[in-house]
Amino acid sequence: MSWVPTIEPQCPSAGGLKDIETLIIPRARDLGGFEVRRALPAPKRQMVGPFIFFDQMGPAEFLTEGGIDVRPHPHIGLATVTYLYKGEFQHRDSLGTNQMIYPGEVNWMVAGNGVTHSERTSPITRRQPTHSLFGIQTWVALPEEHEDKPATFEH
Repeated sequence: MSWVPTIEPQCPSAGGLKDIETLIIPRARDLGGFEVRRALPAPKRQMVGPFIFFDQMGPAEFLTEGGIDVRPHPHIGLATVTYLYKGEFQHRDSLGTNQMIYPGEVNWMVAGNGVTHSERTSPITRRQPTHSLFGIQTWVALPEEHEDKPATFEH
């Protein structure tokens, strides 16, 4: 929730283009038969605050049997936050989690000392004639004192 003490929003005075430190242009990356636009890391900006990766998934349209197939892969020392605007997929991990995520929901996985996970379009959704996906996923560096804590998953 945000709070503004006036009825009309006040914008700070904008400077010129010289005020822009780095322009980041996301590049397409294949993540298991599905392209995402990855803004971070960028050649001139490896992180922004605690954010290591910043991915935009879609918007994409899939035909029958199509979808995402991000196969099992490990993470350590970071957390991922996944938010969907449209579509769905299934998250499974080495903690025993088997969770569908739908628009407006958040999956927060803290890898800590290690977790392996996958993200895939469910078999039910693959049978539909068409379906879509649009969302974001951020990868956050954990503070050093939390890097070796046990992994967790919150939906």
